Amino acid sequence: MAITIHKRILLIAKREVFRIASKPMYLFCMVIAPIFCYLFFTTLMGKGLPTNLPAGVVDLDNTATTRNIIRNLDAFQQTEIVAHYASFEEARKAVQRGEIYSFYYIPKGTTEEALSSRQPKVSFYINYSYLIAGSLAYKDQRTMSELAGAAIGQATLLARGATENQAIAFLQPIIIDTHALNNPWLNYSVYLCNTLLPGVLMLLIFLTTTYTLGVEIKENTANQLMKMADNSIVTAVVGKLLPQTIIFFISVSFYNAYLYGFLHYPCHSGILPMLLAGLLMVLASQAVGVFFFGLFGSMRLTLSASSLWGVLSFSISGFSFPVMAMHPTLQALSNLFPLRHYFLIYVDLALNGYPMVYAWHSIVALLLFMLLPFFVLKKLRTAMLHYVYIP
Repeated sequence: MAITIHKRILLIAKREVFRIASKPMYLFCMVIAPIFCYLFFTTLMGKGLPTNLPAGVVDLDNTATTRNIIRNLDAFQQTEIVAHYASFEEARKAVQRGEIYSFYYIPKGTTEEALSSRQPKVSFYINYSYLIAGSLAYKDQRTMSELAGAAIGQATLLARGATENQAIAFLQPIIIDTHALNNPWLNYSVYLCNTLLPGVLMLLIFLTTTYTLGVEIKENTANQLMKMADNSIVTAVVGKLLPQTIIFFISVSFYNAYLYGFLHYPCHSGILPMLLAGLLMVLASQAVGVFFFGLFGSMRLTLSASSLWGVLSFSISGFSFPVMAMHPTLQALSNLFPLRHYFLIYVDLALNGYPMVYAWHSIVALLLFMLLPFFVLKKLRTAMLHYVYIP
């Protein structure tokens, strides 16, 4: 009695379930590692931004005005003044030792020069080896310098007979009223975790998919697999990847429920469109993994290519550095990474709340990724039937 294709797929899927259960590597890559990353990144950035970054001060003027400037700087959420240094050299060595991220330098005579309108100069030195910490420290100290200048200017105007309203109108003729859309808290974690988590999962899908195909050749079980599939490479691949697709989709559902249900991150489109986007991301990532294996044929080369492609996704997807600011060549290359299109879907749907029709181009792009395995099916079938594993 002939076995139908559906029954062959289910038999291969059942075989794959036993293989997954018998190899701890699958448990780690498909369950433990994703959950660890979800909890790690969301707790690491639980407050949205790092707070109380250690900074130092070199106050050679030591007046009531400069001490007030230092107190106000210490009151900023991201900055904590942890040390006062007697000289520039001591502060510089503290930065080099990693004790502080930055220091604020106030030269002697600053207050006197400010009150006599001679434009004194204050300096701040930032360790930009740590990009986020350096950027936040720079923002606080730049803001404090501008506020200090305005405060001294206001005191000077008031001493010359101007009213408080006149002084404020002179110092700040235009008032900026800022309204941050869709993320009014300016929570950095909202922007990062919604792309970091699927990015990590996508990398794991690349590696797991290529490994699960390559291990068949390594363990000399590829012929058995092809026999169960009646030598149909499509049946073999679909049956092998079906259990993993289900597990990874459950993982996608978990982080969506965790981010939008438990942590209450903005999701203006509702959870269902994001679940659909997650399913497309899983299928597209598996398709890329199959394509890489069919292209290279070697598990070692395929794992290396998958790792490289997954890591580059974080840099070129646009969530940390805007794609529109990249070189035109890199802008074009960004379309070759599934994470880029998932990021655009997230921005359009969850963050901005647009209907799905506005993200059609990204959805179509993920669907096109699913066609990649068809370009290497013949080579993949040859590999499964005839290749011999070479360490």
